[in-house]
Amino acid sequence: MSVQESGEMYLEAILVLSDKGAVRAIDVGEYLGYSKPSVSRAMGILKAEGYITVAKDGYIELTKEGRQIATDIYEKHTIITKFLVNLGVDEKTAAEDACRIEHHISDTSFKALKKHIESI
Repeated sequence: MSVQESGEMYLEAILVLSDKGAVRAIDVGEYLGYSKPSVSRAMGILKAEGYITVAKDGYIELTKEGRQIATDIYEKHTIITKFLVNLGVDEKTAAEDACRIEHHISDTSFKALKKHIESI
């Protein structure tokens, strides 16, 4: 299965928020700055595609597949941010740019970038 960029952003947000505790749709919306209807629609799609489960009390959890995608995207985000900061880009700009790049970089380029970052 392939997840669209917006789905990747939601999965990454759930992963990041889950480190702080239980996650609800309202938390995801506040974190991403998205409207309640947009978040509700996205959660429905992610649930239907098997990337998340939603408990009766509204708490969201990543499935194994959803967690893998979220972890991969988050790793790209952190490594690209680190790379840009090492080039002299300020942290805020680096994080914003990494958020855009992480969804489009090829696996080949990312692996080379990761190897380079780990060597310095």
